[in-house]
Amino acid sequence: MDPALIFLFAGAALASLFMAWVIGAGSSGATPFAPAVGANAVSTMRAAFIVGIFGFAGAVTQGGNVSEAIGSGLIGGISLPVAGVILVLVLGAGLMAVGITTGYPIATAFTVTGAVIGVGLALGGTPVWPKYQQIAAVWVLTPFVGGGIAFTIASLLPRPDVPERYSVPVLAGLVGAVLMNVQFSFLGEGGTSGSARGLGQQVLSADGFVSAFGITGFAALAVAAVVWWDVSRDERGGLRRVLFALGSLVAFSAGGSQVGLAVGPLLPLLDEVGMVSTLAVLVGGGLGMLVGSWTGAPRMIKSLAQDYSSLGPRRSISALVPSFLIAQLAVLLGVPVSFNEIVVSAIIGSGAAVGGREAVDTRKILLTVGAWAGSFLLSFALAYGAAFLLL
Repeated sequence: MDPALIFLFAGAALASLFMAWVIGAGSSGATPFAPAVGANAVSTMRAAFIVGIFGFAGAVTQGGNVSEAIGSGLIGGISLPVAGVILVLVLGAGLMAVGITTGYPIATAFTVTGAVIGVGLALGGTPVWPKYQQIAAVWVLTPFVGGGIAFTIASLLPRPDVPERYSVPVLAGLVGAVLMNVQFSFLGEGGTSGSARGLGQQVLSADGFVSAFGITGFAALAVAAVVWWDVSRDERGGLRRVLFALGSLVAFSAGGSQVGLAVGPLLPLLDEVGMVSTLAVLVGGGLGMLVGSWTGAPRMIKSLAQDYSSLGPRRSISALVPSFLIAQLAVLLGVPVSFNEIVVSAIIGSGAAVGGREAVDTRKILLTVGAWAGSFLLSFALAYGAAFLLL
């Protein structure tokens, strides 16, 4: 094997690890537990520790779809060379580092996607318009769908005719039903991807819609019953435990989505290097995110928890339910998605339901939206120009 190729791949791997650290310190490390910290349900440092653990688990068990989309789904006709991969990762991580330093949530998905497309087009690749349309639809609709769902839930929870000992278990049951149908690595036959619902069907030797519906419904009812019992006996403590569980699930989903932004560009290089499996790359990316969450996330967690909205446990639950649902949909579709965009939109929606415009910092929101759009355009322009001149 060419020693120069090994040296370049090692450089790309280091750039990928740096990118994973930045993601853990920024979007995936900060956003999942920001509502919980804002509601005083968990401390900032404990949130950073927990999100690292669950983010690593999500990266290993759900990271394949988005990684493949980033690695080979954004540009047609070519595969990025090693130097192009390094350029993508350095640009994406650099812009994210600026966001962490300034305290503004620059979206990782926007920077990496813009960099991959910019480098690929500069090197003669062709646009993949169907994938771009899918990504654009998710990016544009996320604030409206996530914020709208959060606003609706937050509007219903405090109503006297909708007791929380019933409404919160219903929400928990919905989340449980979705979780039963989420795809995990190694749960399918022969170590392939599969769901907990599918595993249950295998164990019961049952197949078809009826068994799938029955298993999913049973799991949802079981989750709802446990939450109902907990909230009924201790409302304040029960709501905090539900909030903690939702934050953990969102952190898990963040790992499954965001690891692809760090390691996806490496996947096309694996065939050239050999002896490196996709699982090993996902584990490495997950470890990088874990370290980033533990060492760099507290600053961003504090920024998101305190600056966007003043949320209690109920409004934080309202923010995390749509965050989990949208994140898992993005993982299923293999769409690189910004967790800053998902969670911040939900925080704004749930906060607006409480106190209207007074509950939200409009200036901060406008600056954040500008950072999202600007990060994509700047990343694309820098990547295209650098690749055109240097590669």
